[in-house]
Amino acid sequence: MAGIGKYSSVDEFMDYVRKKNPAQEEFHQAVEEVIESIWGFMEENPIYFGENILERLVEPERVIMFRVPWRDDNNNIHVNRGFRVEFNSAIGPYKGGLRFHPSVNLGGLKFLGFEQTFKNSLTSLPMGGGKGGSDFDPKGKSDNEIMNFCQSFMQELYRHIGPNTDVPAGDIGVGGKEIGYLFGMYKKLRNEFTGVLTGKGINWGGSLIRPEATGFGAIYFVKEMLSMMNEDIAGKVISVSGFGNVAWGAVLKATQLGAKVVTLSGPDGYIYDPDGVKGKKIDYMLELRATNNDIVEPYAKKYDVDFFPGKRPWERDVDIAIPSAIQNELNGEDAQNLIDNDVTLVAEASNMGCTKEAVDLFHENEIPFGPGKAVNAGGVAVSGLEMSQNSMKLNWTEEEVDEKLHNIMKNIHKTCVEHGKDGDYTNYVKGANIGGFIKVADSMIDQGVV
Repeated sequence: MAGIGKYSSVDEFMDYVRKKNPAQEEFHQAVEEVIESIWGFMEENPIYFGENILERLVEPERVIMFRVPWRDDNNNIHVNRGFRVEFNSAIGPYKGGLRFHPSVNLGGLKFLGFEQTFKNSLTSLPMGGGKGGSDFDPKGKSDNEIMNFCQSFMQELYRHIGPNTDVPAGDIGVGGKEIGYLFGMYKKLRNEFTGVLTGKGINWGGSLIRPEATGFGAIYFVKEMLSMMNEDIAGKVISVSGFGNVAWGAVLKATQLGAKVVTLSGPDGYIYDPDGVKGKKIDYMLELRATNNDIVEPYAKKYDVDFFPGKRPWERDVDIAIPSAIQNELNGEDAQNLIDNDVTLVAEASNMGCTKEAVDLFHENEIPFGPGKAVNAGGVAVSGLEMSQNSMKLNWTEEEVDEKLHNIMKNIHKTCVEHGKDGDYTNYVKGANIGGFIKVADSMIDQGVV
């Protein structure tokens, strides 16, 4: 059936997006995934075409770009570029992480902000979508240099954020230390103590289990996916990529529930630990991250396990694969390897961790596949809970936060099934996109053309 609005097909709309946003391939990929999923739903509900929701949805409400000059320990001045993409505020203040990594650019942040809009909608919490960061590389920098950079970054960003406007969090390259430096400068500039950032230290407004939340949420979602297959996570062998907070949380919760995680990875390659990453090995993941060296080989040396330089962990024979590092880290060849090895399911704990080719292969072979905007939502869900605690000036216990997170992930899974089930197979991508879209689009319509 042809579209009944300005655009007759997904391809025609994507031509518009590509022409208006040249050389932003990750953004194009994210938009196309969503539009393909929701097109049929929109044809059944033509009000969305009539209100031209699509053009409004793919255009950020505000893009902020600024220079960040800072001084290193040798008194040399460097200049980086800072960004904040405030994508959509239809259901609440902009909410999304800050990423410090050399690869950060406007197109990548638009992709992440667009994804964040749907992810936040799925949590059912009142949070809009945003993303930001800088091409600053914290790797190899001293604490003093990182503090100098964070303070300079916040001297511009503070003008654009606030507890009821835009609430950033951490992301790749931005952990508790960086959030502390950023918050301290915001507090000094604004002369107020508010919940303007999440991922804060527990002594000054943070929430329990926030560092673990993305990984915990991913495993809770995987557990729900398995329940649809009448299977349990206990005894399952899992391949995880990365070794940062997301991977750490996933390994910790999976191990608690009786599964065995056998891989970790970094830009240098991956380790294979047939006995499982458990006990003190999980604690060592935090030590690895704290070095800022972004390599995983030291794990192999410390625990005398195999290291595979320059390779990805998806060649292993496992029950479950959980990409937890960065976008497009699992490609078509990797997907075929997993399928050939009879993988039970795949779940993205990273944002858009699989290429389109990989996702298409999983669907063609009816391998249950959980997209990042659903699986990865645990982190921002607990950020939302941190915002609530800050607003009410109270702290919930670890058990209370964990229970709320678990319920949020169950409800996200329920939404995905409601909109994505087709016979015996559930297309979680379609379910997550339609479920996230409805709340945002309806809110935009309610609020008029703004």
